[in-house]
Amino acid sequence: MAEVKRRPNESVDELVKRFKKQVQKEGIMKEIKRREYFVSPSVLRRKKAAARRKKASTE
Repeated sequence: MAEVKRRPNESVDELVKRFKKQVQKEGIMKEIKRREYFVSPSVLRRKKAAARRKKASTE
């Protein structure tokens, strides 16, 4: 969980900027987007297989 504490004489804009950077660093938004909707295991396997094929063809 991202947590930032307000520093003395720090503006709210700077605090929000630090918070957003912390969220990005921890990958929270990426995880939220991944869990946004259910993906069945069969679809997940097909996506992974397609990614492996794509990676193998570029190497």
